[in-house]
Amino acid sequence: MQFKEIIGQERVKQQLVQTVKENRISHAQLFLSPAGSGAVPLAIAYAQYINCLNKGERDSCGECSSCRKYERLIHPDLHFSYPFFASASVKTAVDVLEEWRGMLLQDPYFDMDIWRSKLDAANKQANINIAECHDIIKKLSYKAFEAETKVLIMWLPEYLDKAGNALLKLIEEPPANTLFILIAQSQDQILTTILSRTQIVKIPKLSSEEVTGYLLNSSGLTEHQAIDYSFLADGNLIEAKALAADTQSDSSGTFTAWLRMGFGNKVPDLIDFTDEAAKWGRENQKNFLKYGVNYLRECCLILSGAEELVKLPPLTFETAKKLSTHVLTLPMAEAIISELEKAHYHIERNANPKILFLDVSLQLVKIIKFKTLPAGTQYIYN
Repeated sequence: MQFKEIIGQERVKQQLVQTVKENRISHAQLFLSPAGSGAVPLAIAYAQYINCLNKGERDSCGECSSCRKYERLIHPDLHFSYPFFASASVKTAVDVLEEWRGMLLQDPYFDMDIWRSKLDAANKQANINIAECHDIIKKLSYKAFEAETKVLIMWLPEYLDKAGNALLKLIEEPPANTLFILIAQSQDQILTTILSRTQIVKIPKLSSEEVTGYLLNSSGLTEHQAIDYSFLADGNLIEAKALAADTQSDSSGTFTAWLRMGFGNKVPDLIDFTDEAAKWGRENQKNFLKYGVNYLRECCLILSGAEELVKLPPLTFETAKKLSTHVLTLPMAEAIISELEKAHYHIERNANPKILFLDVSLQLVKIIKFKTLPAGTQYIYN
């Protein structure tokens, strides 16, 4: 894995390269990042750069013996630890190493749900147990086989629980030339004793432009679809890929047209829309409702005078601004959001989509056209 293969994160890449050049690599680092931002490939690329035999100014060479082994994740001085589902045949992470490597080589952007699907999870809970901690101590006590620096990459140390205390001395005083990289999503769930022994590297979520660019280059989406999915994913490349797998029509145009039907009290058109929406399939219906919730939250920012915080693309932003200026009020937007969230909840539980979308459509008429708000949504604003 080279830095050039990783989407975005240019500032973080530069920061990591600089630590190597200036010989100030902290022996225990915590990569703190939201899901789908590329923390795992960044950690692997960083380790590869550290051990590259012919480093470039900004990246590893990708050709030396060390880089070739890193590319296949078989370098003897590269170790991984991660949550797994313990059983009679699976006692430590190395027992499912082949599944881990296979997943990483297929796509280094993944989350716990994807990892769970690669294993026989049944109804067991994932964790990093005490046996795994002892195995880590054992592995890192050996001398490096080939590389100058041994590297342990631990994904989701949040799953360590109290067993992580067994690693404290190793993390604080590791053997010479040993690097710990912990990759976490929630700082609050990590043992404070471990947190205090690491240097935090904050990795931001990807920008909408980076996700849009990736979707346009890697899939057959139109520009409007790529922008919509990027907006929905909110910097999470894993979610953006999942959305792209179920291609849907232009969400922004469809959603604003739906609102206009409600404002115009066009019941026949709303019935036609309901018949069409019922054919989309559950995942596309959920994505559409989620888009509507996010869109209306951006409208709430406009209504609150915080236009500079709005993340909508230019054309969609202009439409949202007109809608917010001439049609919506904050209580109305909040009431519609509540209806969409309830609809999303019921779609997940196999509600009849035709009945559901017709009900929400009629609620739109009541809220937008007749300004009749459901009980509990009348707020007082200063």
